[in-house]
Amino acid sequence: MAKNSAGETPEQSEFRAHCREWLKKNVPAPPAFKMPATSGGILSLEQLEYARSWQLSAYNAGLIGCDYPSEYGGGGRSNCQAIANQEMRNARTPVLAGMVGLQIVAGSMCIHGSEAVKRRFLGSIFSAQELWCQGFSEPCAGSDLASLQTFAQRKGDRWIINGHKVWTSMAQFADWMLLAARTDKHEKYKGLTVFVVPVKAELDKSVTVRPLVKITGDAEFNEVRLDNLEIEDSYRVGEIGEGWNVISTTLAHERGAGFYIEPLSGGQGLQSKSQKAEKIYPLVELARNSVKNGKPVSEDPVLMDRLMKMLTRSQGIRQMRRMRSVKDLAGNPARFAMQDKVVAADYLQQMSALAMEIQGCGSTLATSDPNAPDGGRWSRSYLDSFGATIAGGTNEIQRNIIGEKILGLAKTK
Repeated sequence: MAKNSAGETPEQSEFRAHCREWLKKNVPAPPAFKMPATSGGILSLEQLEYARSWQLSAYNAGLIGCDYPSEYGGGGRSNCQAIANQEMRNARTPVLAGMVGLQIVAGSMCIHGSEAVKRRFLGSIFSAQELWCQGFSEPCAGSDLASLQTFAQRKGDRWIINGHKVWTSMAQFADWMLLAARTDKHEKYKGLTVFVVPVKAELDKSVTVRPLVKITGDAEFNEVRLDNLEIEDSYRVGEIGEGWNVISTTLAHERGAGFYIEPLSGGQGLQSKSQKAEKIYPLVELARNSVKNGKPVSEDPVLMDRLMKMLTRSQGIRQMRRMRSVKDLAGNPARFAMQDKVVAADYLQQMSALAMEIQGCGSTLATSDPNAPDGGRWSRSYLDSFGATIAGGTNEIQRNIIGEKILGLAKTK
């Protein structure tokens, strides 16, 4: 199909115009209460309902799930989701409530799920009618995820599940969990199976969700205990014992290979979930407006040199993402996903640390303090940045995988 000067097909150009026009008229006004920058920061029901309403509105307009098949509730388009993502970013739209489902669950479900599972769940993921969490990490199985011990025992056409999950984002609001469980105690990788399980089974005490408080004081994560939770075999995702393949696909999406609403199967139109590099510009404004040791920070040559290096890195990250080739992504999507995750997490941490230095003593003020520079956003970003190096697989483990599995380097000891 012929493409225009921007490299878009007529369908894509028409879709971009639709997105732009709809967003001009329908982006909601900011609410009276403070909204988080990410769905993981949603802590109250009023925040949740605002984000949920926005996601449903965007879905009904065709801006979410648009590259998924229409029979599963998608838009049935071709390589249009990246366009919708770009236009939503440009319009500074609110956060979406169902990011775990969109970013992590939908792509894996579309690839590995049965027809019944896809038809039952994908549409409600796109519309945020049902919210999701991810049940992978455990107290003794984080970086070494294949060591997880949550066990699913088969009982006819049903499964009985017992175990303990931690660091489970959005579990306090979720209706469903994508759960990795052990179905064979004698096989490490071949003994895993993935299931869809209800989280709101607290009424019969088979699922218990408890908050985990972060260093910021917020309870964004949870621990989840499953006690004799009984589900039907039809809620299994993938074959028995093939859970590691499903887990690998899911983690590739979580680390950014499929952005947040695209299935990682065609290998086209993919971009990163992380837009950390774009945060550098508020940091420039912070430097312009800050005073340190009686002088404007903009007159400090050392800090300005570091700021320029961060600006250079931000452009490098942007260009790295643009240079992803369709062929490479289709052949090894994990390569770019892990690379981007490591680079973006390190970048965020170093950028936040620089902001703390620019603020000086002001960086010690709590976000609730009216005198906190920039509303305390950078001190909070700095505290949150440590979690970014852990989420989706620790940076240390990711570097090992990149070195050993992708670059073919010798195994570390």
